[in-house]
Amino acid sequence: MAGAGPALDAGGNMYILDGNGTFDTTLTPSGFPSAGDFGNAFIKIATAGGLSVADYFATFDTVSASNTDTDLGSGGAIVLPDLVDAAGRTRHLAIGAGKDAHLYVVDRDAMGKWNASANQNYQDITGALGGAVFSMPAYFNSTLYYGASGARLTAFPISNARVSATASSSSPTSFGYPGTTPSISAFGSLNGIVWAVENRSPAVLHAYDATNLARELYNSTQAPNSRDAFGAGNKFIAPMIASGHVYVGTPMGVAAFGLLSGAPTPPNAPMNLRIIRGSTP
Repeated sequence: MAGAGPALDAGGNMYILDGNGTFDTTLTPSGFPSAGDFGNAFIKIATAGGLSVADYFATFDTVSASNTDTDLGSGGAIVLPDLVDAAGRTRHLAIGAGKDAHLYVVDRDAMGKWNASANQNYQDITGALGGAVFSMPAYFNSTLYYGASGARLTAFPISNARVSATASSSSPTSFGYPGTTPSISAFGSLNGIVWAVENRSPAVLHAYDATNLARELYNSTQAPNSRDAFGAGNKFIAPMIASGHVYVGTPMGVAAFGLLSGAPTPPNAPMNLRIIRGSTP
């Protein structure tokens, strides 16, 4: 799951994407693998009274996907807030993607299980991510943000509990392997910024307008004399935002970014940041 932890819903259920492995195509009467082998599946794990598989979704070609190493387990899952569909029904959704570059949306109340002929999940979006996924998405203001490997960071609007198959915006930069796991900072539902790390040497921290990813607010190569350089890149680095600072891990330490002192940023001006502290072993 590209360094991502399990996603949890309000009931304490965990959602994970697991890697290639054995999947039992002989099912029980309730539709579960007969020997309990859930290789390459999107799994809901109940935690009440001990861990147990409560539901799952597996692609119709799960066995061949495992055999060719195009499994779901390279990406992380996200649980969305409750959404209302066009018929007024409240939907409880989760999303994941992996090496086959499909964006899979599942209904957490009925994930779809396995069918040999066709996928039975809530939505299956193809051709939109631009590459295999080795990351997890972010969600903000009815928008899903994905950074697939070798592709641009992309925003997908969500309306009536359906994820758009067409992106509303994308970043100017493409993110090489393994793509990027974005993080969001905001003032409530306002002033959203999407932060993403580019795996280069040195690594690059990017900040984009959450309403339009084509508008880059800042990146760590803009300052003169490499002021904001913070070390080599690595796989699965995700920015963390807390108390007005952005923290970025590297193989050798952690960099903390903050606003330049005495230089307030107007609402529509580019960000003006610097490294305020770096630590190494």
